[in-house]
Amino acid sequence: MSDPKELLFHGDVQGLSDAGLLSVLVGARAAGTIERLLDGGDVSCGLASLSGEELIAIDGVGKAGAARVLACMEMGRRAGAVRHDDRPSINTPEDVVDLCGKRMAGLDREHFRVLALNTKNRLIRMFEVSVGSLNATIVHPRELFKDAVRLSAASIVVVHNHPSGDPAPSGADIQLTRRIVKAGDVLGIDVLDHVVIGDGGQHASLRDLGLM
Repeated sequence: MSDPKELLFHGDVQGLSDAGLLSVLVGARAAGTIERLLDGGDVSCGLASLSGEELIAIDGVGKAGAARVLACMEMGRRAGAVRHDDRPSINTPEDVVDLCGKRMAGLDREHFRVLALNTKNRLIRMFEVSVGSLNATIVHPRELFKDAVRLSAASIVVVHNHPSGDPAPSGADIQLTRRIVKAGDVLGIDVLDHVVIGDGGQHASLRDLGLM
């Protein structure tokens, strides 16, 4: 069987069982004991029912191992709370402007960013793909989708600024958008919109303009 640590290092989390993850924290012997203690139930859920004292009492876990397990459970709880409650929902071009407008208005170069979204259009992460010149960006779909695939995004919104302040899409913007849409179709990731941000809250949606 593959080493769970190696699978984690290479991002192959789908190949890891709950027991495999647990063995990274407390060792294989203690992980097997915890599995038996939980009587074959859902390990990830069952761990939440174990106190620090109960974990320490398991042979091979110890205080340090118990602390690692409890810390991981708490980090997962906090991450889940952020994921479900605090991440913005992106449904309109105005939502994109609210999120990105202040960060991108006034920049002296074109910055091209991607909003990776989940199945409910909630933001997973925003990342920058490239920084261009005064009036152009160089973007390759391969680089754009690399992180979206890694994050298991259901869809993306692409956004860039026009340092001139005029958000009207250029011919190059339109051609690039259509290439991105085609690449998304192949990968199974919907491209919901391409929003161009200008000055003073001005913006253009290629979706609304019928250009994608």
